[in-house]
Amino acid sequence: FANLVSAIELVAGQLLVAGSARAQNSNANVSAMQLSRSETELFLNAQIAFEMSPIVEDALIKGVPLIFIAETEITRDRWYWYDKKITVASRVMRLSYQPLTRRWRLNVGAGGVSLPQYFESLNDALASIKRFNRWRIADIAEIDPTSVHTLVFKFKLDLSELPRPFQIGLIGNNEWLIETSKSLRFVAESIK
Repeated sequence: FANLVSAIELVAGQLLVAGSARAQNSNANVSAMQLSRSETELFLNAQIAFEMSPIVEDALIKGVPLIFIAETEITRDRWYWYDKKITVASRVMRLSYQPLTRRWRLNVGAGGVSLPQYFESLNDALASIKRFNRWRIADIAEIDPTSVHTLVFKFKLDLSELPRPFQIGLIGNNEWLIETSKSLRFVAESIK
């Protein structure tokens, strides 16, 4: 029994180290994040900083679309049980190169609706992906104005949406890892 416990502790330790190494090897971070509100809605303003590796950029130019996912989750603190999940919001951004027009197409979707945007340069398209201005993440009616809440914001390049040959070659390759997260504790009545 003691050997089994030691083996479980060893595997758990290795998974913990692997998880923290993956987070440290990511070349993305949330450089700015703040909440704002209106009479009825809660908004997120955020700025992501990341650089694409030459391998990722080359695949994009050769016609491989990239899917970026941004997610927010708001939970309310509870002392007697786990924190209560209040709301979840997500945004899916699909970036692709159009070789005939030599333009970059960015489809931004939330809730099944996707709106295309076109850009002349990759830098302009990436600037749009990295910036979140007044992204509606919740209704104010869902949030208790006096309770402490936690917002967790996650952003990543979704590697599971890449073609299968790319996925096979990604094991252990950190050049494709674009992923970050940040949390923020807030009380709704103190947000301007």
